[in-house]
Amino acid sequence: MSDIDVNIGIAAHASGLTAKTIRYYEDIGLVTPKRNENGYRVYSRLQVNKLKFLQRARALGFTIVECRQLLSLYEDKRRASADVKAIATDKIEAISLKIKELESLKESLSVLTEGCSGNDLPDCPIIDCLAGADLSD
Repeated sequence: MSDIDVNIGIAAHASGLTAKTIRYYEDIGLVTPKRNENGYRVYSRLQVNKLKFLQRARALGFTIVECRQLLSLYEDKRRASADVKAIATDKIEAISLKIKELESLKESLSVLTEGCSGNDLPDCPIIDCLAGADLSD
């Protein structure tokens, strides 16, 4: 990409984001493109790099709030890497907790699925559980 400002379509292609996502990021103040004479958004190389940064951060599971913090650190050349590491470490802990929750859900659903005969009869422990039936009866 050259040093010339680009329109939202080119910025979207270069960053791997949709134009809608880029407009959303502008609405919430993550990026602030310039406007040309006719009012169209134009993105500098720096803005496109920020969009790429945001795309990668979101792909790693960072929330918008976390992305805002990381983007602030990205822009601060005097940042302490410990601050960045703390955000990433917190994200790892949150991901680990989510994995445990998902494993528990998988186990619960596996037990229910194993208990379902899967035949032509209406009795089904999966439906009973979803309906709130007491399975200990």
